[in-house]
Amino acid sequence: MDAKTQAKYEARAKIIKAMAHPARLFIVDELSKNGERCVCKLTEMVGTDMSTVSRHLAVLKNAGIIEDEKRGAQVYYRLRVRCVLDFFECVESVMKCNASDQQKLLVS
Repeated sequence: MDAKTQAKYEARAKIIKAMAHPARLFIVDELSKNGERCVCKLTEMVGTDMSTVSRHLAVLKNAGIIEDEKRGAQVYYRLRVRCVLDFFECVESVMKCNASDQQKLLVS
């Protein structure tokens, strides 16, 4: 693999790794359904402390999945690109396929 191809796959892996945590998946899903949210609301919804949620948000922002906007004392987050939701649909399809395969094993 040449350097350009390697860099491309590393960039993809960075984005996938950024979503590889249940809390971050929840945050992305929440932002997709309800638009922007302040960090205080996300902290309440995730159910952990603000520093933990802020770290999750930083990972997502660093990967380019979300963006933020400071308004007074509050910081609001929103999805930067909505196509990340296509990835969720793909994951759900894999889950359904896996469940179907497992069901076939039980029926046989």
